[in-house]
Amino acid sequence: MPRALMLPGGRAEVSSQREWVRAAIAGTWLFGPMYALVYGAATTRHRGATHWAMRTWARGAGRAAGIRFDLRGLDHVDPSLSYVIAPLHEGFADVLAVHHLPLRLRWVARDEIYTWRLVGPILRRSGQIEVSPEDGHRGYRRLVRAAQDAVHDGESVVVFPQGSLLGIETAFQPGAFHLARALDIPVLPVVITGTHRVWEQPFRPMLRFGQPVTVEVFPAIPADIAVDSMRVVESAMKDAAFAHEPSRPRRYVPERDGWWDGYRFAIDPRFPDLAARVERHRSLLGVASSPLRTS
Repeated sequence: MPRALMLPGGRAEVSSQREWVRAAIAGTWLFGPMYALVYGAATTRHRGATHWAMRTWARGAGRAAGIRFDLRGLDHVDPSLSYVIAPLHEGFADVLAVHHLPLRLRWVARDEIYTWRLVGPILRRSGQIEVSPEDGHRGYRRLVRAAQDAVHDGESVVVFPQGSLLGIETAFQPGAFHLARALDIPVLPVVITGTHRVWEQPFRPMLRFGQPVTVEVFPAIPADIAVDSMRVVESAMKDAAFAHEPSRPRRYVPERDGWWDGYRFAIDPRFPDLAARVERHRSLLGVASSPLRTS
């Protein structure tokens, strides 16, 4: 088996010399002139220019990685409306997938991502929404205020309801659905599968080219029934994910991926064996559940 080759920066590796050259060229372009384009647009504080630049970067990154996107259900999207976009979450390449929606986007991201060397400055300058789940109700109120500003600007707010990228077994948290009710805008469910194979971080740094990724948009859920519909929507989205071919959803295997002790997340009760194993592990260690901090 060939030895993996680490790329400059130490965050990604590839399986061959040819892929190393390809990734190095793409990275130089994406984090050189294309990064400057996004940073410059964000500095202007012009929302339209910022969104155009970020979408251009995301589309370019997808092409550079050779991702084969299968886009379904785009007819469910009305570009004149604002939504709380609720995608399944399994990899950092989900960002590239969501940028295929014909909408202007405002992203909700954990505070720790703002500390990343290249990503943090872009998030701050482009006015994305910083959250810290540990802040509880105070943090949620800040989220609502920031999301109201986004909707006022004609944008949609992207919230990953699983709050982690462990795998499809991770249960939805209700925040995105409560936010939709508070803003009086619909939830737009988006089923994404296959992105975990594009770049496997945080589990391992392997980067792969030419991976199939499926993006399926469901009909929007009205704001007034969003909260009550969450579990039904979650089940339907995960059923669709299992049906996607050739892309497949990421599965959480604690023995392979780690137990994430000290981080709070819940396992969907539809996976009782895994839920029981996680709870048994936590009970043995006396570990409390807390939101996963990798997304």
